[in-house]
Amino acid sequence: MITLLQLLLLGTVIFFENRDPARTIVWLLVLGALPVIGALLYLVFGRVVRKRRLFRTRHYGKNRLEEILQNRHNVPTVDDDISQEGALTHKTKLNKLLLRNNLAPLTVDNNSKVLTNGEETFEAIFAALHTAKNHIHLEYYIFKDDNVGRDMQNILIKKAGEGIRVRVLLDGLGSIPMSKRVHQLRKAGVETEWFAPIRFPFLTSRLNLRNHRKIIVVDGQVGFIGGLNIGDEYLSRSKRFGFWRDTFLKLEGESVHLLQKVFLRDWFYASRKKIHGRSYFPKPKPAGDQLVQIAASGPDSDWEAIPQVIFISIAGAEKYIYIETPYFIPDESTLMSLKTAALSGLDVRIITQGIPDHKLTYWASRSYFELLLAAGARIYKYNKGILHAKVLIVDGQLGSVGSTNFDTRSFRLNFEISAFIYHRDLAMRLEKDFYQDLENSEEIILGQFVERPWTDKFKESSARLLSPIL
Repeated sequence: MITLLQLLLLGTVIFFENRDPARTIVWLLVLGALPVIGALLYLVFGRVVRKRRLFRTRHYGKNRLEEILQNRHNVPTVDDDISQEGALTHKTKLNKLLLRNNLAPLTVDNNSKVLTNGEETFEAIFAALHTAKNHIHLEYYIFKDDNVGRDMQNILIKKAGEGIRVRVLLDGLGSIPMSKRVHQLRKAGVETEWFAPIRFPFLTSRLNLRNHRKIIVVDGQVGFIGGLNIGDEYLSRSKRFGFWRDTFLKLEGESVHLLQKVFLRDWFYASRKKIHGRSYFPKPKPAGDQLVQIAASGPDSDWEAIPQVIFISIAGAEKYIYIETPYFIPDESTLMSLKTAALSGLDVRIITQGIPDHKLTYWASRSYFELLLAAGARIYKYNKGILHAKVLIVDGQLGSVGSTNFDTRSFRLNFEISAFIYHRDLAMRLEKDFYQDLENSEEIILGQFVERPWTDKFKESSARLLSPIL
């Protein structure tokens, strides 16, 4: 039984962590109201002091900027004049920020293709995998052993049989359905590792520190990034979820080298094996004229890189901000930047889930709507199916796609990755999907929303109260 002294010591630990005050207060309230249960919940979900210590070995290839730049070609520094490449000069703050808080240099000569929904995405991924001549690197949060999952496994096994180095990194929680198949993959020559496996579910904080990234790299020349995991529901084959709306990117050019760097860091953490060689960073083929930065953030980072660049993107907007996210639980700085942008007369539009796949996040998201609507933002519920895309568009000049949701879990607890692309054509292509999604959405009207039932308000407030600790 936990003694009063032990509870006081635990409360002191929580107090001196200097975390977000809201999270501190919630944890102290939980601990005071439910001492034993609260202490167990904190030990599993709440500890943040050990985050960097837990993941410190992940800093392979990350400690010095030279290590990031050593294999790269023809890339400007943030102090170069890059305006002739099509970048807006006022966006150089974003370039500098990501270089300094994430060691993510600006890459040129890129091409990115927007892949809308599962059918288009998996068709492009499978086609790229079949062309592999040297290696395939794949990193996923969820990899299911269902129809599409087995299709993926068959391709990987086939390529491994051809002598291609195939490495697969699976999150230790999200990809548990693959546990029985890993031995077969390894036996077939597919190198497979678990990221932070869950060995003692009730005695570890790693339940809350997950690798949510989705990365594929083929031969160091082609990369994929976005929101889709590997499973039948992402191809709209699930009776439970129905139509699944998501976004992925196919990348070519030097930005693929940065995806590769992230994968190799994560692979080193999971396997303790350093992967070297020019074959993993071949000279890129001419691909296009897009400027791309790849940002990776997580509980091992010194800075919250992706939330910071999202904040400065919103703060620097001059015309409009379009956001698509399934889970909208912003931190205070992001919420303030969105309210300020809307009050300043900018066109702020947010599409989020109308049909939830997770009820807690659905109700917590709704608790933020009234303030934003009152500030002039426009919010829409996507009703055609499950919205899972993570997209940011600013002024038709910046487009971002990745694994990062607009919620505290993605901002602070998970390992995430996003591509930030400075190119009008790419932004316009994302806007095309955004406007189509508006057609399948219902706008939330402030006057009607404030009259919602008190039961809805109770659910929203309860979910929002719990959101900082879950």
